[in-house]
Amino acid sequence: MMAAETLQRRGSGSAAVVLDPRSKLLFILIISVFVLGGAGNGIMVVVRPILCAVPLVLLLFSRKFAAASLYSAVYLICYIIRLLWSPEMSGLSGFLVLFITDLFCRFLPSFAMGYYVISSTTVSEFTAAMKRMHVTDKIIIPFSVMFRFFPTVAEEAKAINNAMRMRGIRFGGKKASKILEYRLVPMLVCSVKIGEELSAAALVRGLGAPVERTNICKIGFHAQDVLIWVMCGGAIFAYALNLLGIA
Repeated sequence: MMAAETLQRRGSGSAAVVLDPRSKLLFILIISVFVLGGAGNGIMVVVRPILCAVPLVLLLFSRKFAAASLYSAVYLICYIIRLLWSPEMSGLSGFLVLFITDLFCRFLPSFAMGYYVISSTTVSEFTAAMKRMHVTDKIIIPFSVMFRFFPTVAEEAKAINNAMRMRGIRFGGKKASKILEYRLVPMLVCSVKIGEELSAAALVRGLGAPVERTNICKIGFHAQDVLIWVMCGGAIFAYALNLLGIA
């Protein structure tokens, strides 16, 4: 059964730096285009590491030290391998190392930023931000459910893994062959059930009502939001210079 605490989110007010949800979404878009998509060359080689450092800083300010440590360690290892060792490798092994390290360097910043957004943004804050942007409810409702879906599924997966580990159903255990049956199947069933429950909860709270909803959470742009927007604008400006052949 879904834990009661999973139906409520801790507000982002506990973090040292609070960003507006619109700033978070903009930065995810910028990272997806310039880091994950690898758009541009020249000056963008310098811009990309700066963009990759922002999720680390945000995780540290939101006191997600474990996630920040994991992100920084894995990214630095992959970046150093790709930068120093990959040019000296040849053949299939060199290709595989280059492919894996480049894949991690491209995807990790987006994953880290996505984790920060989901863990630091409440459903109310996201809904209020979307309403101010005049986004239709057909987009707001699915995304509101998604904001609660992934954290809830992660908690259910952790509970299932702990229960199965106590019974010896794990890699390297005596019952490793039963992992598919006793871990994956319950996880799929729980995911379907969680999606249905969260959808029903969203409708009960009036997200699909034809009337204008009120919201008591306070959102708005602050100095840190201005800094994020300036960085995004700087990345776009640097890309434009690269396209023009200036940088």
